[in-house]
Amino acid sequence: MVSSNLTSPVMGFILLGLSAHPKLERTFFVLILLMYLVILLGNGVLILVTILDSRLHTPMYFFLGNLSFLDICYTTSSVPLILDSFLTPRKTISFSACAVQMFLSFAMGATECVLLSMMAFDRYVAICNPLRYPKVMSTATSVPMAASSWVAGRLTAMVQTSLAMRLPFCGDNIINHFTCEILAVLKLACADISVNVISMGVANVIFLGVPVLFISFSYVFILATILRIPSVEGRKKPFSTCSAHLTVVVIFYGTILFMYGKPKSKDPLGADKQVLADKLISLFYGMVTPMLNPIIYSLRNKDVKAAVRSLVFQKCFPQ
Repeated sequence: MVSSNLTSPVMGFILLGLSAHPKLERTFFVLILLMYLVILLGNGVLILVTILDSRLHTPMYFFLGNLSFLDICYTTSSVPLILDSFLTPRKTISFSACAVQMFLSFAMGATECVLLSMMAFDRYVAICNPLRYPKVMSTATSVPMAASSWVAGRLTAMVQTSLAMRLPFCGDNIINHFTCEILAVLKLACADISVNVISMGVANVIFLGVPVLFISFSYVFILATILRIPSVEGRKKPFSTCSAHLTVVVIFYGTILFMYGKPKSKDPLGADKQVLADKLISLFYGMVTPMLNPIIYSLRNKDVKAAVRSLVFQKCFPQ
């Protein structure tokens, strides 16, 4: 009987979340809910102004609209599940629902990596080759670029999710996380996961390493071009349009490096605290970046600020 139980396949998972810290659950429920509402409002407004304001019908704001829609999709793929886990005593998720949630989160994250690099290319062409910008970054170019980032994200998510969910899971079905995070799920597999590790390593190089290098080289050329502009006023506009994107890139990749690059605790007592800290950092990573993106672009971009003010004025004082 014991042997039978150990080898029976897992039909679903239990999301541990903050079960060991019930006092924190209500606090974080309110906090995460408020952050989610800010994400929906901020990114929703950005999408509206990029559609309704003709001054923002350029490749730069087309990519920004895609980024805002992506952030809404990314948070929506996990936040409702997280909020439900804070209120539900039995935090279970079916095998198929876990696979869908894992696919969506992985797809949105990979898509954002590619999209941020394409936004850097857009800024590179606009500043370093302004005369060729209308031809290079035409609608016939920018739309396929954005579409390819979505397709690439979904393809890699399909590969990673299918490799993970076809593994045998037996015995322990408790995921020590808020969602079906792929690394947490792989720890439960009772089979060799070397193929998964190699596949994720290749995906990290393609979707993290390559975009970071591309963005870095793009900004080296951008900075060199800006510094060659003789007047201070002439430098302000290209710098202001790039600073918002660069800030978003630093927050996005900086958080990833902090999450996975910090040393692990060797103290058993400290390890439990670190596990809790890692889960909370991962939780806020998925919330803070999408919440800050519209704020950063609104504060650092005069065109967006003007479009938002115009939209608010039209809604509040219709003619």
